[in-house]
Amino acid sequence: MSRLLGGTLERVCKAVLLLCLLHFLVAVILYFDVYAQHLAFFSRFSARGPARALHPAASSSSNCSRPNATAPSSGVPEVPSARPGPTVPMLPPCPDSPPGLVGRLLIEFTSPMPLERVQRENPGVLMGGRYAPPDCTPAQTVAVIIPFRHREHHLRYWLHYLHPILRRQRLRYGVYVINQHGEDTFNRAKLLNVGFLEALKEDATYDCFIFSDVDLVPMDDRNLYRCGDQPRHFAIAMDKFGFRLPYAGYFGGVSGLSKAQFLRINGFPNEYWGWGGEDDDIFNRISLTGMKISRPDIRIGRYRMIKHDRDKHNEPNPQRFTKIQNTKLTMKRDGIGSVRYQVLEVSRQPLFTNITVDIGRPPSWPPRG
Repeated sequence: MSRLLGGTLERVCKAVLLLCLLHFLVAVILYFDVYAQHLAFFSRFSARGPARALHPAASSSSNCSRPNATAPSSGVPEVPSARPGPTVPMLPPCPDSPPGLVGRLLIEFTSPMPLERVQRENPGVLMGGRYAPPDCTPAQTVAVIIPFRHREHHLRYWLHYLHPILRRQRLRYGVYVINQHGEDTFNRAKLLNVGFLEALKEDATYDCFIFSDVDLVPMDDRNLYRCGDQPRHFAIAMDKFGFRLPYAGYFGGVSGLSKAQFLRINGFPNEYWGWGGEDDDIFNRISLTGMKISRPDIRIGRYRMIKHDRDKHNEPNPQRFTKIQNTKLTMKRDGIGSVRYQVLEVSRQPLFTNITVDIGRPPSWPPRG
């Protein structure tokens, strides 16, 4: 009897053990099957991109049958992709004393100077005559304004010499040639006023303005075309004057004013038609507003002038001396606030921006004598 009972218990225990093993096997099979399903589920969403994986409902409700269809909002802000975008490197400030300056330069105007050659020499200059150094951030944005008419030959030499100089000086700049339309008497100062306004229309960040005659080239690249705390006269020693100032109040040729300084003197006078007088009026305006003119050392402020025949439409203004004596009375009404002109054409060339303008006609002067 005891043997029969023992055999029965042994069979029961074996059956229970088999059932346990079977249950364990079933549990293992189910576990791996569920794991595989979860793995496939997440793999599909990761292939669709992170934004869709986070919001599958919004993704599936998009109407793709219409090209301009808009998916209904899910009420949850769209999560941008986690991929990092391209980072723009922060450039250091440009040095006050640029390391690539040469110093004294050999300036000559006898070699042929085709515009194609000047373009090849300045591959970094953008259309319209714009340039910015690739390795540093300049403190100022400089607009170089050139009053112009019938001086293409001079302009090619100016571009040939000045673009490399300005690039070595690590300037962010643009060159604007303000071309007077027609054959009436030339008005240098009014064209400079036009250049100031038109340059700001193109780029409101200009905060320094260099006003340069097209026939003057600096002989030393350490004469930095920048603006300072006071208006600056760059061309203090021209070859035609024996490399010295012709008189103490001379402010002609090449000068520079910040935007604030220019507005403080109400810009330049508009009523000086013909040659001479406007630079003396500008000198008076600066003095009357309490500012002083800064100048470079005479050893680096030398300029060479490209020789040319006098323009028959740029004869001396017979009333210039009377006007100069009345600057205090005229500067408030005659200046940047009263300039009138019409832009006829804006042409962005590879090395400069040409702006052709109609500035009107001069008043008739009484005969002399």
